[in-house]
Order: sequence, then structure tokens, then C-alpha cells
Amino acid sequence: MNSFIQRCIEPDCQTEYKIDERLYVCSRCGGLLDVVWGDTVVDADSLRKLWRERKSSLDVRDRSGVWRFREFLPFAEDVEVVSLGEGNTPLYEAPRSADYCRLSHLKLKHQGCNPTGSFKDTGMTVAVTQARKLGAQLVVCASTGNTAASLAAYAARAELRCAIIVPGGQVSHAKLAQALDYGAKVLEVEGNFDSCMNVIRELSEDGAVYLVNSINPFRIEGQKTVAFELAEQLEWRVPDHLVLPGGNLGNSSAFGKGFRELLRSGLIDRLPKITVVQAAGAAPFARFYREHDAFVNEEHPQTLASAIKIGAPVSWPKAWRAVSETGGSVITVTEQEIADAKAVIGRDGIGCEPASATTVAGIRKLISERAIQEDETVVAVLTGHLLKDTDYVMKYHSDSLIAPDGERLASNFGNSPIRVPASLKMIRALL
Repeated sequence: MNSFIQRCIEPDCQTEYKIDERLYVCSRCGGLLDVVWGDTVVDADSLRKLWRERKSSLDVRDRSGVWRFREFLPFAEDVEVVSLGEGNTPLYEAPRSADYCRLSHLKLKHQGCNPTGSFKDTGMTVAVTQARKLGAQLVVCASTGNTAASLAAYAARAELRCAIIVPGGQVSHAKLAQALDYGAKVLEVEGNFDSCMNVIRELSEDGAVYLVNSINPFRIEGQKTVAFELAEQLEWRVPDHLVLPGGNLGNSSAFGKGFRELLRSGLIDRLPKITVVQAAGAAPFARFYREHDAFVNEEHPQTLASAIKIGAPVSWPKAWRAVSETGGSVITVTEQEIADAKAVIGRDGIGCEPASATTVAGIRKLISERAIQEDETVVAVLTGHLLKDTDYVMKYHSDSLIAPDGERLASNFGNSPIRVPASLKMIRALL
């Protein structure tokens, strides 16, 4: 449908590149790159009908919640896609979480229901498809765990060699186990995620490897389709507020781009307010939002929500564009607020990893500050599955979860197991 190019996002640069040029930032100014398309006229009604009809198709592309929207992806129709059936994730009603936030209704878009258990799969299917198209032999990333698991799986499907750099001793064993099982070469280094990212960016300057962190614009192309899927699930009625966790900020960037393209195409008539929630101990983007000064990285980010324990988010300029153009905001929540919100989400029968729970914690805070009204429509995005970090869950419910500052967090919604003898009388009494 469209012709695509890559373009620098910096207003004073706007340098354009061919869609198949292998680069991650602008070679002229170092700015981030967008994949952009021309001024093709879009028939919104026909597209909605086509995308709905594809749901009943057995074509591998149509079974994917990403490639089903391929008119907005920068590939020819005959490209060989690398897919694990990603996307098509549920949009849940969450009445207990709504009550906790003091909202009449709350919907949770659970990206943790992707093949490897996180939202990363929606971007990785596109990035790895592009890697194979370009003839890459080795794909690499830095990761706090979810990107590693996702890249390892998709590289295995594409029969590409895969190397991952993670901060030693700081990645959930559940996430690390995935990367190992899928056959990736995992390198544990001293330092945090930002140290890993610095190393991998230098490594990627050698054309022998292909970098798939969210600095890669093709990752964002895949992730933006979640906005399409969400809009379709809402029958093309845009929510008043969309709330996301904030780590490396690629997801915030992608939702902003997705909704922007939907609006431009006439598929929706307005944008949701996009709010990004960060953990208080790892919040460089929130500080930038408050101070509107130069962006300063967090040298030593601290949070138990390891997926967002990032002090130097590479996608912050794109995320800032998404927040500012939608009239959204960036806020922080404490470790206690994250832990309690996560337990409340669980009471809705919906399991998520700690980073995801920042959204519900943030919504509760925004309601109390009257930044969200009780009758407004709100969607919170959960980015990772409960099973990504079971150690956190067990510590919370056994009243032994310790924050990075050494303080024990209260198990306000704790549900610890009860040891009992194998006695029918005693078990009956307890029940």
C-alpha cells in the first residue's frame, strides 16, 4: 500500500535513508530514526473489514497480531516473515483493579500473553524478519531479560546465530532460562543494563552483527501494531487514557507512533492521552518531564521491577513526542505501590510481572490527584507475564520482599501458604 523510507526524527535534520540501509541512528546527527510512509490515501472502512476477515485465515501472516496489519509495515507482500503467532493478546475487564484505583471501569491489555511472555515479541518478529532480509548472520541485544528471551526465540525460528549481553546477577532466572533454552549465547557482564547497552552499541558499529534493541526502528514498527489491535478491540473507540510502564521507552514510542498513524489514516478520530509510569528509583524520564530541562540519565537506577531498571533509555525522544503530542504525562510510583498493585491485579485472575504493575499503581495515583476522572475510559498495558519473576511473587506473599534501599515492603495483600498436618479434621476446620 505504501512506500517507506527511514527518516531522522530531529527537526533540524530530517535526513532520509532507504528502507534497507542497515543503520540504527542518523549517520549525520546521531538522532533516532523513524520508518515513515508516503501520502497514500487510505480507505479506512475497507481496511477494517480486511483486517477482521484475516482473523479467519490460516495464513501464517494472518494468524499473527502483527502481520495481520501488514499494510502499515515496511515490507513487500512476498517477504518471508519470522513469526511465532505473536500478538492477538487479550483485553481484560479488571473490576477489582478498577475498585482499587477508584475507577468505574478499567481494562488491562495483557502483552504478557505473547509467545515468550512479553510485549517484546511484537517488535522482534519485525526486527528479525528485517535481519534475515538484510542477510544478517548474527543478531544481538542488551537486555534485562525479556528482550533476551524474545530475541533468542525468534533467532532460533529464523536459524540465525544469537548473542545476548545481560547484567550479571540482575536478571530473573525465568527470563534467563528462556534465552538459554532457545540456544542463544548469553554473556553476563559486570554493571547494569546501561553498561550492557553501551557495549552492544559499540559492537554493532561493526556491520557483522545486527542490533535489535528498541533503538532499531523496525522493533518499533512491530510494536506499534498493538495500538491497531487495541483500537480494533475497542471497536475503534479511543480510550481517554492509555497508561504504560516506562523503562527503555520503546513501547511508549511505539504506541505513540501507532495511534498517530491510525489518526492520520482516518481509522480513529482522536488520540488517547499517553501516560508513562516509572519506578521512583529509576525515573530519568519522569525527572525530565517535571523539569523540562536537559535529559539526564540515572547513573544508578534502583528498583525491584527489573524490566524497567534502566537509567539511560535510548528511546526517550520518541517517548517524549508521544507524551507531549497526546497531552499525557510521566509519573513515578514507589516500590510499595508497585508491589501492592501487582497483588491486586492478581486478584482479578490476571498475572503480571512487577514492571507491568506500575500502570495500575500509577492510575490509582492519577485518580487521587484528579488527573484522571472516575468516569473516564482507561486502558493499562501489562508488558510481561507473572511467570517472568516468580521469586518476587513468593517473597511478597511470604512477607519477605526487600526494597533496594533495604526496607522490607509490607504485604498488604499477602496470601501466604498455610502449613497443616495431613488431618481431615484440621483441614476442614481451616476451610
